[in-house]
Amino acid sequence: MNYDVIVIGGGPSGLMAAIAAGEKGAKVLLIDKGNKLGRKLAISGGGRCNVTNRLPVDELIKHIPGNGKFLYSAFSIFNNEDIIRFFEKLGIQLKEEDHGRMFPVTNKAQSVVDALLNQLDKLQVMVMTDAPVVDVLYENGSVSGILLKNKQIFTAKSIVIAVGGKSVPHTGSTGDGYAWAEKAGHTITDLFPTEVPVTSDESFIKNKVLQGLSLRDIELSVLNPKGKPLITHRMDMIFTHFGISGPAVLRCSQFVVKALKKFNVTHVSMLIDALPDRKEEELFQEIVKLVKAEPKKNLKNILKGLLPERYLLFLLEKNEIDPTAQAGTISKEKIRSFVHSCKNFQFKVNGTLSIEKAFVTGGGVSVKEINPKTMESKLMNGLYFAGEILDIHGYTGGYNITAALVTGRLAGTNAALTAKNNRA
Repeated sequence: MNYDVIVIGGGPSGLMAAIAAGEKGAKVLLIDKGNKLGRKLAISGGGRCNVTNRLPVDELIKHIPGNGKFLYSAFSIFNNEDIIRFFEKLGIQLKEEDHGRMFPVTNKAQSVVDALLNQLDKLQVMVMTDAPVVDVLYENGSVSGILLKNKQIFTAKSIVIAVGGKSVPHTGSTGDGYAWAEKAGHTITDLFPTEVPVTSDESFIKNKVLQGLSLRDIELSVLNPKGKPLITHRMDMIFTHFGISGPAVLRCSQFVVKALKKFNVTHVSMLIDALPDRKEEELFQEIVKLVKAEPKKNLKNILKGLLPERYLLFLLEKNEIDPTAQAGTISKEKIRSFVHSCKNFQFKVNGTLSIEKAFVTGGGVSVKEINPKTMESKLMNGLYFAGEILDIHGYTGGYNITAALVTGRLAGTNAALTAKNNRA
């Protein structure tokens, strides 16, 4: 069978690419190896689907630390506000939540998936599921078609590769696309996990001293070997049986991976400031004052409410302070070192969970080899890339899906225009 455009991959970027190509009147085949489309979309945002983020474009780019600047051209053509309008046209009303995150009013990711599938149907896009692609075919510097596992060949003037990275493999992202990109001459930058829990072999982690404890609104930093912060994120975190997790940790995780590699070390230090709104000296003076007022009260009761109780007792023990001792018997040096721990608790981490356990894949097809306005390969005519296969990665919060939908839109639109020009 011959098509104008073949889109490989039925995730957010592939669905958007197929719709965009269909809207341009192209004859489109959307093909996926799984048994249903939109699997990653259906579980995104905790099953609610965080379709985009409403922050201004400059802010959006800051939240895409992996080559976000590459998207400036794309956002000038199709941006987050266009994504919102696109979904509203499909009958999906969206609502804004904290930090600009946009969700469907239904709170159901499936309603977003269904709207996209209905649109494919309306545009008469041919959809094939359970159809693994084993190779992308090139001839004389241009794409020519795809070869399926069952030996079928489909030809096309344009091909969009939108098969994702290597994260969340049960949704079908198993890294298939990298070989097809390399065959076309593309560079695949180092792949690594991002937005992933961090591991530690510190004894307090191994002994599960703080397992299950959440710290709210703390500042978490990744330090360089000289003890200077490489990045700091203020959010929540949780201690686990293998290390740490939670929003602040996920955001710091890629900096842990990069620091281990850059400084060629086995461990990196992280720092928790559990009271980011308080200055160390003021806090010290305040506690000294409380102790003076009630010297016979035990220290644990004087400090009640300052920190979650398990973390408070943990830091007191770290500083060799008996929480049941009368406050007046504790030296000022000990109180000062405890206050320092509240603001600067440092511990070592040794990596992250695997790329398969990550929410997002870092690395991918080098963006230097992609036209930023069209998503077309600079090395192979008629070849387009969209979504997580590209070396673009953001924080969670609607940023990755925004990048996927925007690159998908541009890839699909331009793939259709190329195919139609070639038809003429």
